[in-house]
Amino acid sequence: MMPEDISEESNADATAAWRRCGVLLLACVVVGLPVNDAAIYALLALFTIVVFTGEVRSNRGAWLTAIAIVFVAVMGKAVLAPPRIDEGHNLFLPVGPTQALKRDLPKQVYAQLAAEFEEQYPPQHRCNPNENGCWLNQGFPDQVFAFSADGIFHNSAWSRSVTGINFSDPVWLRLGFINELRYNWYSAISDVRRGYRDSRIWMGLRRLHVTMPWFEMIRVPNDYIGGELCWRGDLMWETSDEHFSLMRGDGCRTIEQADIGRRIVGLAIKPDSLAMRLSPPWSIVLLKAAQVALIVGALVALTLTLVLLRMHTLAVPLAIGGLAILVIAAQDASFLGGELPLEGGDDGLFYDGTGRGLVRFLLDGDFRSFLMGYEAVYYYGGPGLRYFRAFEHILFGETFLGYLSLVLLMPFLVYALFRRFLWERWALVLGLIFIAVPLGKLFGTTFVDYVAWAERGYADPAAYILFIAGLVPLVGIKSSSGVETNCAFKSNGRFGPSLLGALLLALGIFVKPFIAPAGAVFLGGAAMAAVYWREWWRFVGVSIGILPVFLMPLHNWVFGHVFVLFSSNASHPLVLDTPPAVYVDAFRELFTLDYAHGQMRRVCLKMLEWLSSSPVNSAWIVPLNAAGVIMLLYVVTLGRRFDPWLRLIGGSALAQHAAVFFYVAIPRYHLLTWFLTMLVATGFVQEVGVDWFRFHFSVVFARLNDFLSWRPSLKKVEQKATDP
Repeated sequence: MMPEDISEESNADATAAWRRCGVLLLACVVVGLPVNDAAIYALLALFTIVVFTGEVRSNRGAWLTAIAIVFVAVMGKAVLAPPRIDEGHNLFLPVGPTQALKRDLPKQVYAQLAAEFEEQYPPQHRCNPNENGCWLNQGFPDQVFAFSADGIFHNSAWSRSVTGINFSDPVWLRLGFINELRYNWYSAISDVRRGYRDSRIWMGLRRLHVTMPWFEMIRVPNDYIGGELCWRGDLMWETSDEHFSLMRGDGCRTIEQADIGRRIVGLAIKPDSLAMRLSPPWSIVLLKAAQVALIVGALVALTLTLVLLRMHTLAVPLAIGGLAILVIAAQDASFLGGELPLEGGDDGLFYDGTGRGLVRFLLDGDFRSFLMGYEAVYYYGGPGLRYFRAFEHILFGETFLGYLSLVLLMPFLVYALFRRFLWERWALVLGLIFIAVPLGKLFGTTFVDYVAWAERGYADPAAYILFIAGLVPLVGIKSSSGVETNCAFKSNGRFGPSLLGALLLALGIFVKPFIAPAGAVFLGGAAMAAVYWREWWRFVGVSIGILPVFLMPLHNWVFGHVFVLFSSNASHPLVLDTPPAVYVDAFRELFTLDYAHGQMRRVCLKMLEWLSSSPVNSAWIVPLNAAGVIMLLYVVTLGRRFDPWLRLIGGSALAQHAAVFFYVAIPRYHLLTWFLTMLVATGFVQEVGVDWFRFHFSVVFARLNDFLSWRPSLKKVEQKATDP
């Protein structure tokens, strides 16, 4: 194929990508915000796969028809909207400086909640308020109903207004207050625990449990007369103003005219004790069914109007997405649409707690506090994740579906990179192994590790996924026809992919500055290549895309009046555990043969720690990791036969390896490092290892080729064998 043809196909792919994004935007308008229902999210995810594997029409008539479909769907949803139920909830603590709960809850309800709290948490067994992590020295509710991100687009005087009540587990009721930053208790210290994680491998469907004391209050609208409320646990039902009947145990009751506008309170002081289900009358059931049918019908109509389906291309994306969902569900199904109780003292609680606070700053119009992000000078190592969490709660309500979207995107990105540098069959097999087989824990890179840290709310997986996402447009992809687009170091000088790739890498650094060495090497190499080949648009794209990195020092200068490049904890002894001075002293000991200060021993232990810095954290995997590093060094220094982009990825991996020499070797810090190493190592095996294996084990190699029918690899090997 001629360069002009490649350029035309590249431009066509870019235009098609914009059209696909436009279709996805139309689908989001049909669904509406927030997208906080797991079933609707799954429908959107399936729609996205169909759109991005099909071909989107470009003719004006189809798009005008699609816009008309969206308009009809939005209007139809407004007409068919079921009545909303006022729902309020909050943590219950019978102490605190404001006494907001005692002041604003009905007296009888408060007295019952307080009595049950005293019984469940007797004063003589309470934690020491002088001990860090005790609930008595943390924050307390300052209003009767907690803030809920689900209520941003549907105003309510209470926490939120909902279209149904049906829960048996508070994780799926999505109680956002459980991750308020003020409730940062430590379960090992506090008698009032936040929650606990069931580590048994078969408990993925119900791994996390909320143990915080809370209450649920609803007010049923007039349209629910004839419906039925069933419950488990303790319930208080208002019979007249400020008078409530206490109902213990399981029960059901039909909604009558006298119940309309009355408050119904569920008491959940004891963990896992409350469940409620409000069954609406048939008129509302039909309204809900009609609205769901309208959404599904509109998405189907958009697909038929704008997308030319290619059924043969759906198999691989559906397999990748399905396997990813299964792995996530096995790890923790509540990540697929619930509100997870994050652990006290963990980074995850800080990021989500500050993110929730940033949403409230935006809603109050306090833009300065929003931009400051709770810190005048960034201290925690991932300043960007708090802002990601804020926008996640705006778009997805009280769920982690925004982070889930990043995690679900990762397998497709990994497959795209494998497909870019490896033979097609290798790419598919390795991609599926990366997702479904946890053997990568030995090497330090497997999908389940990213899932595990993401569902705990850490910044690391988000940063690494953004970094990997940035590689894809920069190194190029193979189009559906198998043609490599934007893949050469000397490309078509396209501005768009360079801008997008650099922007994603910069956002990854903003989320986790620890990966700055890898980003600097890769983007620096891409920019130098653009200058060498005089591809100025490509250079401009990279230069503009990297700008978000400079938001960190700008923030620290504006709000803290000091110059700190990234975050101030970068020099903390617990993070920078082996500063450069240690290596200087170690070399001095080596040349003087004076090992009394133990710095040489410290460096040797650091090298061992580096090569064992995978999730299994065992010395047994040192030879495996050392082999990967040797392959990496070979590709970068001696590998002229390799793709220049792969060598540049290898250089960024080496830069990230170098960071381990100075910073603490916590395995989650180095997931990206070992992923990049693995990517380069597989390229080494393909280019060098296959030839070596074929030469020394020709019979076995021939049988493997016949058995697996790896025709692309056989063809390439035979071609190499005939080269002079």
